[in-house]
Amino acid sequence: MNNLIIQYPYVLLLLLIIPVLWWWNVKKRSYKKYNYINWPHINALPLKTKNIRIILFQLLPYLRLLALTFIIIAMSRPQLKNVSSSVDHEGIDIVIANDISGSMLAQDFRPNRLEAAKNIAVEFIDKRPNDRIGLVAFSGSAYTACPITYDHEILKYQLKQLKTGIIEDGTAIGDGLMIAISRLEKSEANSKVIILLTDGVNNAGYVDPLTAAEIAQNMGIHIYAIGIGTIGKAPYPFQDPFGRIVYDYVDVMIDEDLLINIAQSTDGKYFRATDNESLKKIFAEIDQLEKTRFHYSTIVSHKDIYYIPLFIAFILLIFEGLIRWAILKQRV
Repeated sequence: MNNLIIQYPYVLLLLLIIPVLWWWNVKKRSYKKYNYINWPHINALPLKTKNIRIILFQLLPYLRLLALTFIIIAMSRPQLKNVSSSVDHEGIDIVIANDISGSMLAQDFRPNRLEAAKNIAVEFIDKRPNDRIGLVAFSGSAYTACPITYDHEILKYQLKQLKTGIIEDGTAIGDGLMIAISRLEKSEANSKVIILLTDGVNNAGYVDPLTAAEIAQNMGIHIYAIGIGTIGKAPYPFQDPFGRIVYDYVDVMIDEDLLINIAQSTDGKYFRATDNESLKKIFAEIDQLEKTRFHYSTIVSHKDIYYIPLFIAFILLIFEGLIRWAILKQRV
């Protein structure tokens, strides 16, 4: 934004002399006007329009006063002050590792664990426009659903496409973590985070979860582990021999000791979500724990514009000289 400032404002006090000189010039003209012999017969003559040369002659002192005004303004050194602000941010690279095993269809969450996790993750993504976020899905094995990206619309689309049965069933927590770690391997972000969501016990895959956690620790990756599931039993949908969906209550088994060890070994944190509201609060807490850092800088620059009033004064003096010497034929 540009603001006009005066470098030497006290110089503008010289402008007080302008009205004095103006008054003196008017007084001088009035004195000359009446300092002549009054011939009685002159008034009987018809009045003529003032000659253009007379008008120009009377204009001369005012042109000089106006030029002097602009010279004083130029002497005060007017400047344009430009203030510009810039904002730099240190984004965080985040990978969401989401369990898509069959047990995620349990309906202790609304409408079920998987859909609740997806919906709340979308809200979390929307709150972090300055971060790169990726998505890993795991069940009996793991795969990258979306690499880390700033294109959150693509990310959310891929997240909404997650469903059970895409890959073999099971809970390969270690494999899911290793794929997530590989997504962050080349990250240059100051903060790297994995959000691990699971509702079960590690029973598949090739990588031990604690081995994956150790690798994450060495790479400076924080893991926030979330155990999803109510306490006790949860309603789970089954299909009976007639093709109808029936519900039975199954035991909720989450290896919390494992998840706590994973989180603590990477300077992260373990959370237990028992319903939609608690899962929302957990994501909100992670959002507060891993804040994007912003750096604000302000640049102030000054541009001299004294040449503008100086140029105007020069033009006025040139104009006065042309009138005086070219039209009125006056000589110094």
